[in-house]
Amino acid sequence: MSFLNSFTENVRKYPDKVALEFLDPPLQRLTYAELDEQVNRTAAYLQRLGLQPGDRVALQLSKCLEFILLHLAAVRLGAITLPLNLAYPPDELKYFLEDSGAKLFFALESSKEKIVPILSQLPELKECVFLDPSKPEEFNSLTSNSHLSGGLDTSLATNVRDYSTTGDLNDTAVIIYTSGTTGRPKGAEITHGNLISNLQSLHEAWGWTPDDVLLHVLPIFHVHGLFVALHGALHAGATTLLMREFNAQKTLELLSSGRCTVFMAVPTIHTRLLTTPNADQFNLSKVRLITSGSDRLPDEVFTGFQKTFGYTLLERYGMTETGMNCSNPLNGERRIGSVGLPLPGVEVRIVDSETRAILADGEIGELEIRGPNVFKGYWRQPDKTAASFSPDGWFKTGDLGYLEADGYLTLCGRSKDLIISGGLNIYPPEVERVLAEHPAVAACAVIGCPDPEWGEKVTAVVVLHKTESVTGEELIRFCREKLAPYKSPKSIVFRNDLPRNAMGKVQKAELRKEIC
Repeated sequence: MSFLNSFTENVRKYPDKVALEFLDPPLQRLTYAELDEQVNRTAAYLQRLGLQPGDRVALQLSKCLEFILLHLAAVRLGAITLPLNLAYPPDELKYFLEDSGAKLFFALESSKEKIVPILSQLPELKECVFLDPSKPEEFNSLTSNSHLSGGLDTSLATNVRDYSTTGDLNDTAVIIYTSGTTGRPKGAEITHGNLISNLQSLHEAWGWTPDDVLLHVLPIFHVHGLFVALHGALHAGATTLLMREFNAQKTLELLSSGRCTVFMAVPTIHTRLLTTPNADQFNLSKVRLITSGSDRLPDEVFTGFQKTFGYTLLERYGMTETGMNCSNPLNGERRIGSVGLPLPGVEVRIVDSETRAILADGEIGELEIRGPNVFKGYWRQPDKTAASFSPDGWFKTGDLGYLEADGYLTLCGRSKDLIISGGLNIYPPEVERVLAEHPAVAACAVIGCPDPEWGEKVTAVVVLHKTESVTGEELIRFCREKLAPYKSPKSIVFRNDLPRNAMGKVQKAELRKEIC
């Protein structure tokens, strides 16, 4: 069975309905029937290149139709897709291609000069194809020789399983590499069963319907943009409007037009919407669901959205290895600072990081997850896979948090970000929330730096609003008025910006390397 079953069923139900529409050049619009046909043509093309079930297909492309077609076609053939960030330089790219044993690699024509030198060092790579998404006719030419009138090219598909009926739920569909904050990135194997379970849980929790129209502004090489947003819409039979590059003004215009019903973003994007000139003139009342994820939603953004747009953001929580785990309710209290309740089929518990004993409500500990959404393991790393699970089969997330009596989960940062100063635990988000209350602070990140006396000292990296000024001493005094002295920063470092990944999450490991 494949997670594409629901998409295939929606092709039957809604053949003439728009499935995908790109809103900026090259302008492209495909109905469900047209998308299905192009996926099949692309699948036949991949077969001609020798793709077999279980082979890895690496994609380092921009947000484009070609990426989507190659991803869906590879999965339909029982192969494994490997989405890659465009920001990866050649050395990192070489590692991902080598570690995964990718057989096919699709990259941008504009990256050809820097990629070609590494290709001779990749003996398992059989074919590298360079594409120019600004010229869709070139990809059409590549895939048009299959002479299909629908369905796969059966003359080439003799040895390919039909994943709509015979695929194993435990077969890997996608490998996504983690950020690698503790060494080389690890490839998380996401199975068809993981994807199906998460789609079903979110469909129920968020009330997806075929009438929905998703405005898609996220990258599609990541869990959030690919699995949660794009897959979610295709699973529901909804329409997806894709913006190749995020534009705050255009996004607000579309959200207020009455055309869109669902919008998913990260806190950085929500912040940009709030700071758009005349933001309060936009009426978002026609959008039934606006979610936030991939990083902690600052309290001021949560309240700012309520004040500016009259909308309460729905914060949720997921990971590369698990997909989505928790969500504030569609209908019910969306609690500030909380990532909500476990999704249907997902179990969560809080344990002591040392003893692994289960903790009582309100006690901060390490979060563990169990459910059909949890990944199969790390690609070719059985030892690291085993170390990531408890003896009774729970996945150790490495996130710190606590459960309230009514089941709501609040996160307190990563366990590796926990600061221990003078033997006392300090949770960076608590300090960051206080700093963010200061009118001069635009963004901040709190880290622990080695200290000979205290073990670690609380260090705050702060970005100021361009029109504001404040000294480090003033910020420290501000924090001491609201926090216990041991929690307050001992040092303030000012920066013009914070290092972030493609999803807007602050990279604290980089800050520690630079500052501590």
